[in-house]
Amino acid sequence: MPQAHPDLAAALIRLARIKYDEVDLDVVLSTIAQVAKDTLPGTAEVSVTLVQGTEAHTAAYTGVLALTLDQWQYAHGRGPCLDAATTGTAMLAPDMSAESRWPDWAARAHEAGAASSLSVGLPIQEAMVGALNIYGAAPGVLDEQVELAQTLAGYAAIALANVHLYESTATLAQQMQEAMQSRAVIEQAKGIIMGQRRCSADEAFAILARVSQDSNRKLRDVAESLVQRAAHGPRD
Repeated sequence: MPQAHPDLAAALIRLARIKYDEVDLDVVLSTIAQVAKDTLPGTAEVSVTLVQGTEAHTAAYTGVLALTLDQWQYAHGRGPCLDAATTGTAMLAPDMSAESRWPDWAARAHEAGAASSLSVGLPIQEAMVGALNIYGAAPGVLDEQVELAQTLAGYAAIALANVHLYESTATLAQQMQEAMQSRAVIEQAKGIIMGQRRCSADEAFAILARVSQDSNRKLRDVAESLVQRAAHGPRD
């Protein structure tokens, strides 16, 4: 069994400290990229690719080298980061000067200063996939880092899922709050109509609904206007 990297525990602690209620997705992705760069020996730069449908983009990167090599892949529709993202597997290019799967990209990468690369797929959510891309400073430096990179990628995927869950939960909470506020103002308006017309709650609601339909305004807006008039009197 391979020996655990001494910096792995520190890396996972850094990922675990991400506060999803205080940062946005860009900050989370940038943290993931920087943690990977600091943890994986021989790494020159790191990036995170996100793919939604047919559109791919680099959501975070530690240096221009990673961004440039990612974008070349997007422009040509092929490369290790795209293959890793779509298949969910690890794509290792041990030596750019001898890489035959993506020869044009490898030649460009070698010329730009990346001697090797490793891309690991990130299962994020059904509508989006991604990859953690590590660019090596020398040939062979990433050969023994695949398992460690996969471990980091797994925790990164969890972090991204947590961001998505938090954002979804926050959106749902906001929608529920807005719905409760709408219901409260409608109930207030019904109470005002019941007091003025000496009618039932159902009859008061029917009056509100009729005004809403006739004026082509939302029911809540009609109710809020009535409540405001009752509280402050008609405007001159």
